[in-house]
Amino acid sequence: MFKGYLTANPDYDENDEDSVEFVVNTNKDIIDYELAAHGLSIVEVKRTDNTWSIVLDSPYNRRITANTPTTLSGPVAGSHWVQTTADPSGTDVIGTLNNCAGGTTPWGTVVSGEENFQQYFANLDQISDGDPVKDNHRRFGLVDGSSERRWEEVYERFDLGQEPNEPLRFGWAIEIDPFNPESTPKKRTAMGRNKHEGHTSVVSPSGKVAVYSGDDERFEYAYKFVTEGTYNASDREANLDLLDSGTLYVARFNDDGTGEWLPLVFGENGLDESNGFNTQADILVNPRAAGDIVGATRMDRPEDFETNPVNQKVYLVCTNNTKRGTDGMPDVDESNPRPENSTGHIIEITENDNDHAATTFTWEMFLLAGDPEDESTWFAGFPKESVSPIASPDNITFDTAGNIWISTDGLPSSFEGNDGLFATPVEGSERGYLRQFFSSVDGAEVSGPIFNPDSTALWTSVQHPGEGGTIDEPITLWPDGTGTARPAVVLITRDDGGVIGQ
Repeated sequence: MFKGYLTANPDYDENDEDSVEFVVNTNKDIIDYELAAHGLSIVEVKRTDNTWSIVLDSPYNRRITANTPTTLSGPVAGSHWVQTTADPSGTDVIGTLNNCAGGTTPWGTVVSGEENFQQYFANLDQISDGDPVKDNHRRFGLVDGSSERRWEEVYERFDLGQEPNEPLRFGWAIEIDPFNPESTPKKRTAMGRNKHEGHTSVVSPSGKVAVYSGDDERFEYAYKFVTEGTYNASDREANLDLLDSGTLYVARFNDDGTGEWLPLVFGENGLDESNGFNTQADILVNPRAAGDIVGATRMDRPEDFETNPVNQKVYLVCTNNTKRGTDGMPDVDESNPRPENSTGHIIEITENDNDHAATTFTWEMFLLAGDPEDESTWFAGFPKESVSPIASPDNITFDTAGNIWISTDGLPSSFEGNDGLFATPVEGSERGYLRQFFSSVDGAEVSGPIFNPDSTALWTSVQHPGEGGTIDEPITLWPDGTGTARPAVVLITRDDGGVIGQ
């Protein structure tokens, strides 16, 4: 928040629901500050006994921002979709935007998702109707007129009238090597472009690596990418470009509890010239449109998508979808069973033969979130009078026992309380016994929970605390009670250094 940057809009019309009451005052200094604030931080931490600390002089510490040089790799690199005035090669992108929960690979790199990139670009109306680029932008929510931040007033790459292809260079899975501070982050286009949330990697019995990812928007799809090559546990360097070649699949959940991974491959299942696809790059730059053609299942904001290392099952988190079943919108189905779904759900998937490279699976509903007193809720069959209320599950992780830990984003919109972190066993007599472990603060979501390898430390993030307040009238001053509210990473350990949750 920047005090004084919002001023009244003289054109505001209180009778027009789309009219904006305030406009943003900005300038180059502010925009440069915002560009530097976007992105990711790599920070080395160490544990001495049961005390953790930041290694301030670590050579690994660095920032990757909206101004950091990155490379496009894979099938879309160099295609006409991603060529711009500044980069006619279509391979060199400035920065990464709106990074959401990611994941680590078996070879120790990090894969982050570029999520709500649409908000940074302006003037869609300057592209001619009928242009496939404009159709693509519409599907991803880009807008006519000014953007929310108005970066286009200083940097032409955010102005679609001048650089119509620039947004097509965002929305990718970006792989970063934290152990090589001189390395250039790579946007892996073979994995498809959408509003990526998590990226969970797992090695299949054949050695191929499967990466699961959700597309965080109402009625969008759940994806899996399977590498063409195999993982080499004895040669890290041999794995560093595995994500450039493979098959992208989209999920179809059948009402009978079965499912298929549908390949998004040029020339198959209608993905050809008859439906406007002329190359594999055409599919990968807009897998949403390809998912429409092959008949994938439209989900209720599919966000995190994680594998359980203990039982080998896969868990898909659908945060919510209040438009489900409303006029003109897709109706309910067995995998999205509630109309106007404000509280979300989690689906448990079993890949055929527990092979994460398989193309078929079975599924069942694990959690229908909400107030336990609501008859539509379901907690894996556990007696509802004993569980905690939960809404809008967002990110998940698993401890060494295979218990699922769920962070939420939007719980206060459903019932009283702050977002938090919840946990439940997934097997045994206490399967579905959901209990709240951690509470956030007013105006914040909880995201990205992750354990260290022995589950003696739990990390999670508190994002945008105080949202809904102002600098003059804050609703929280977390974390230190002074100045303004600030996001932070929270570390949770037991006083005795033991395993958390046991």
